[in-house]
Amino acid sequence: MTDPTPQPRPDQSGDAAHVDLAPDSLVVAAGRPERVEEAPVNPPIVLSSTYRSVGPVQPGRRSYGRSENPSWEPFEEALGDLEHASLPALLFSSGMAAIDAALSLLPLGGTVVIPRHSYQGSLVAVHESESRGHLTVVEVDVADTDAVIAALPGAAMLWLESPTNPMMEIAEIAVLARAAHDAGALVVTDNTFCTPLLQRPLELGADVVVHSVTKYLAGHSDVVLGAVVTSDAELRARLLRTRTVRGAIAGSFEAWLALRGLRTLAVRLDRSEATARLLATRLAEHPAVSRVRYPGLPDDPGHARAAAQMDGFGSILAFEAAGGAQPAEELTERVRLWLPATSLGGVESLVERRRRHETEAPTVPPGLLRLSVGIENAEDLWADLVQALA
Repeated sequence: MTDPTPQPRPDQSGDAAHVDLAPDSLVVAAGRPERVEEAPVNPPIVLSSTYRSVGPVQPGRRSYGRSENPSWEPFEEALGDLEHASLPALLFSSGMAAIDAALSLLPLGGTVVIPRHSYQGSLVAVHESESRGHLTVVEVDVADTDAVIAALPGAAMLWLESPTNPMMEIAEIAVLARAAHDAGALVVTDNTFCTPLLQRPLELGADVVVHSVTKYLAGHSDVVLGAVVTSDAELRARLLRTRTVRGAIAGSFEAWLALRGLRTLAVRLDRSEATARLLATRLAEHPAVSRVRYPGLPDDPGHARAAAQMDGFGSILAFEAAGGAQPAEELTERVRLWLPATSLGGVESLVERRRRHETEAPTVPPGLLRLSVGIENAEDLWADLVQALA
């Protein structure tokens, strides 16, 4: 059996990846092969489970495919650059595998403070661990900064989402990160909704950033991957060991697809965010809608916070159908362009009534619909919602 604790490999990316580029240039330039004569423009897919290796296993030398894979490294370097981390990211087999790895940083019996409205997979994971006696869970209203700070004494980890899924609440990441560190807690932030183009939690004080690469980063609803990013070498070594020992590794082809999808992130996000703002504004005036949740609306409770810590308001919004669950469910049956499906962040627009999942938080309104806005024509998307709301 190979050494289960491989060392981080040195950065092999091309020279353009570390120039002070704007994010929309960096998504195109980062993670490229070295600029030498006749080098390929794109990194190749490497399909090998093992590598020629003689003598003692040395840090940074490839030996076995569960420990290292050259097909992972370009994406890991690119995402690390985009999050302004000092180290490459770590790619995992799914977003849940990345979440599990981040939670493994908790000591046995430690307390995690987590938003009551979080990705349901995160909530299920922590509560299942709590039921086995592995940790203690404290749920908070993450938009209530004072309440979160009051819950931190004795905690080992503060888990953040901002905006939250699916309620679109905004956390004061920098304030909460400082308070968590004062209390001796690690700070992990799920940045899936925003991507590093709109928000970089490491710069706001987070220790670890988690992504579902399946969503915006890959962007085409054709891969399942996750990633973890940190600038702390000791934390990264622990996360790398967890990935290697537990085997939650990415496939070479999936990693290549994720990097290809990443190249268009900026243009996809620009288009979908502009449409999301338009739809949110119009839905707020529609008589069949009782409330719209989108931080880009000036009267949204999280608008000022989002404007202060984000570079845009994103492409996810939620609204509550007047009348509750039944008209919301009927809308998902009547849409023709919108796809009634779970997940988010792809080029296609998705709509979902979140309380159809029995594991969704009971405080999520039964009539709440989450919209993941894609890149279709904005007026076509609006016309489809109007006919479905009629």
